Amino acid sequence: MSQPASPLQDRGPSGRRTAKGSLSSTAAKRVERPAPLRQVVYEALAELIINRTLEPGQHLVEADLAEYLGVSRQPVREALQRLQSEGWVDLRPAQGAFVHLPTDEEADQLLSVRGVLETHSAKLAAGNATPADVRRLWELQQTGVHALHAEDTEGLVAANAALHAFITQLSGNAVLAELIGLVDRRVRWYYTPIARPRGRDAWSEHDELIHAISDGDTEAAEQIMAKHTERTRQAYHERPEAPRS
Repeated sequence: MSQPASPLQDRGPSGRRTAKGSLSSTAAKRVERPAPLRQVVYEALAELIINRTLEPGQHLVEADLAEYLGVSRQPVREALQRLQSEGWVDLRPAQGAFVHLPTDEEADQLLSVRGVLETHSAKLAAGNATPADVRRLWELQQTGVHALHAEDTEGLVAANAALHAFITQLSGNAVLAELIGLVDRRVRWYYTPIARPRGRDAWSEHDELIHAISDGDTEAAEQIMAKHTERTRQAYHERPEAPRS
């Protein structure tokens, strides 16, 4: 008679869950070809980190990740090295790879910069939006409200990113769009744990913002976005798992 599996078999020496532990409970996500394999593996691992399937501080075992993605260990190793260079992964001598555990200072710096960029974006969008653009904003808003009612965290994060991205597009400023694009992934990473707790207030603020853009009120759009991004920054610091002084 076989022995029951130990509840700790998918945890590393520190007691943290390993990649295998979290991935075993999800459907296999085999990467598709013919895109360059190292790029596809990098994108797949980055998305698993951003949506927190792979949690901050989690041990990443090359063999487990390779098995999950259906690839050899070499592209996984290359992807982990790239993720390390970009700050998503920490490589520790004699211990291996771990998902980066962000400090509150790191998050604060990024969310503060994001607030400045998106505030200007909203102001420009209010001056540029056409009736068709406003209709699209309301469609994106409705997608987020549906995700909120369904308590769908992944859907909320995606809808929030899509709405903000469209406002950036409406700004008509290519440099601004490029800068916001540089921080988009990390914003999604930080937003995931607060998407549902912040949801009702966030989508109410989106509603006010769309009204301001629809009215062409650049000053109101700027002010609403400034408050909106600041409240998101505060919510991140007030999340239940945040360190307490």
